[in-house]
Amino acid sequence: MQIVFEDTDLEELITTGRNNRYKKYARNGKFMKALATVYNYMRLAERASDLRAVSFLHYEQLAGTNGLSSVRVVNGMVERILFREFEGGIRITVLSLNDTHYGNKK
Repeated sequence: MQIVFEDTDLEELITTGRNNRYKKYARNGKFMKALATVYNYMRLAERASDLRAVSFLHYEQLAGTNGLSSVRVVNGMVERILFREFEGGIRITVLSLNDTHYGNKK
């Protein structure tokens, strides 16, 4: 699946492992390994609904958010990748890395 990033800082974090905006995540080795795994699953999926088959991602279409979907990065942590699906799931636009999902206020 083609992945287009709207958040260039997140793209830099995923591709290089470093970014000033996401510095606290870049220092967490477990999180970075899981982020790379999630990115690879997203890239290899033929359509976004295929992500539902990978249980630890907890893929869901978010209600009341005008077409946003999300996947969990690490079990036991609240960080999720929010994205919007286009063209029948052929292209995913990654919007942000969200740590306030489910009302968590860090």
